[in-house]
Amino acid sequence: MPTRQHMNHRRRLSTKQLVLIAVLALLGSGGTFALVTGSASAHWRSNSGHSGGWQSPSPGNSTKADNGGQNNGGQNGSAAPSASASASASAPAGGGSQTNGPSPEDFADIRSVKPNVQRAANQRGASRGTFTARCGRNENKHHNPDNFIVAPGVANGAHHVHDYVGNLSTDGFSTNESLAAAGTTCARGDKSTYFWPVLRTRSANDAPDADGNTGTILQATSVQLVFGGSPTSKVTAMPSTLRVIMGDAKSFTNGVANAKASWSCTGFENRQLTDKYPLCPQGSRVVRTLNFPSCWDGTNADSANHRTHIVFADGAGRCQAGFKAVPQLKMRLTYKVPQGPNFALDSFPEQLHKPVTDHADFANFMPTRLMNQVVSCINGNRNCG
Repeated sequence: MPTRQHMNHRRRLSTKQLVLIAVLALLGSGGTFALVTGSASAHWRSNSGHSGGWQSPSPGNSTKADNGGQNNGGQNGSAAPSASASASASAPAGGGSQTNGPSPEDFADIRSVKPNVQRAANQRGASRGTFTARCGRNENKHHNPDNFIVAPGVANGAHHVHDYVGNLSTDGFSTNESLAAAGTTCARGDKSTYFWPVLRTRSANDAPDADGNTGTILQATSVQLVFGGSPTSKVTAMPSTLRVIMGDAKSFTNGVANAKASWSCTGFENRQLTDKYPLCPQGSRVVRTLNFPSCWDGTNADSANHRTHIVFADGAGRCQAGFKAVPQLKMRLTYKVPQGPNFALDSFPEQLHKPVTDHADFANFMPTRLMNQVVSCINGNRNCG
């Protein structure tokens, strides 16, 4: 006859078996599980680039901004996406087969947008010159899904493909030494690296890659890289190896505190969108505007979150106490896209290809002499390059 101890042991085993059966049943209903958890099983990976690691959607959470950064001034753009936006975003745009975004609500006719661009007025002592870096349009198709700034030493650290111009060697394993020794697509020996996520056309026949990015990569019809001045002061030279990021690749889940990239159309650039892709009229091209922070702490070439060492000026164009103005990089990229909502950025899987996740990166490897010429042009109110 079984003892009480044996009976208790058998009872414990039965409980474990019931739990195991329940877990197996839950995993077996993959579609339901994915819907409830936001496809967590598909996205649980080591997304070490742009704030690293998978995060569940937490709209308005600006404390875990792209690259671990926090809001560092400048305009904040549109309101943070709601939880319902995440649910509706799975509908494919343009009738395609994609189920990972964007949604039709992520597009807006640029003609319906009111003019909204405001610029700080130049004050006495402003630096009004410009220097244009001429680095091409990535004609050599330098692409990879890496980011050596926020995910150093990691292959596919970004989980989305970048366009690169400038330094020819840039990848996830780049170092100061390797970048300084490489060639460049830029004129005048500028070995700096400039990069941003690719834009793709999309259709119902596209097959997504392992990270959910799909479609044909578009080459920009123009790439303008212009360094400008400050409306309130002269600028000082950037230090060699300075890293600068703008935007937040995870704005959809982090919140929009660092979402500073904007979208427009040629002929309508007094109207800028931060949370919508623009639908442009026939003959007009899509424009991406990516303006970088330009108030440097005077000491560091980088910081733990890649933001606090160089921040945005305030609304009047002034740098905060202890920071000094350096040349501000402004990227302007144009694209010829098909009519209709049939294009999108590459993104992290859980970001659903939202336009608010646009971002760009820069690392300064200009020769010292060239950087001094940039500063001289800007402070002398000349247009050079």
